Amino acid sequence: MKYLPELFSANARWAEEMRAADPHFFTELATLQSPAYLWIGCSDSRVPANQITGLKPGEVFVHRNVANVVVHTDLNCLSVMQYAIEALKVQHIIVCGHYGCGGVKAALEGPPLGLIDNWLRHIQDVRDRHADFLAALPDKETRWRALCELNVIEQVRNVARTTLVGDAWQRGQPLMLHGWIYGLADGHLQDLQASMKESAEVQPAIDLAAAGVRSRYMAD
Repeated sequence: MKYLPELFSANARWAEEMRAADPHFFTELATLQSPAYLWIGCSDSRVPANQITGLKPGEVFVHRNVANVVVHTDLNCLSVMQYAIEALKVQHIIVCGHYGCGGVKAALEGPPLGLIDNWLRHIQDVRDRHADFLAALPDKETRWRALCELNVIEQVRNVARTTLVGDAWQRGQPLMLHGWIYGLADGHLQDLQASMKESAEVQPAIDLAAAGVRSRYMAD
């Protein structure tokens, strides 16, 4: 008995469509993986990296977790980063969050949820670091949106502080970090201006990106 037959049928249709468009697609894909990008995104099913960037399979290496968090003790994320940087030689690491992130909302509002509270603690650290700014915003929705952005910026900082990125920069390997956020309501990506390509740029870029968030929301 085959379970979930609709998914197998959809897969067969997709494979045929890909072969019709390019008879050599799967042959080439099976023998080569050379993405230029590592995408660190949220596990949310509404934010598929390939589709929203218009990239094909094989063009982006992906790591996803709840609320796109980068923790220096998370060997899963660090292993993905190591392979991407050292084996695949990616040139860009993109941390991409999204508005309407349930993990960020849970961290902001703080209801006890069990095991995941240990993971959300990392986002609550971001919340607490910007507590005065968030408290000055007019409503929960605005605070939620702002924290989604601030969380991305903080995770870019965490990526930059890993030994993996620091070592790559020290040996002169081209590697640029970026912080983006995705709008579920309109499908558009927004650059949070948290890009950097060397250690000396990390803190100025983070400060500038965080200042940009504050100015946008306080101006509103």
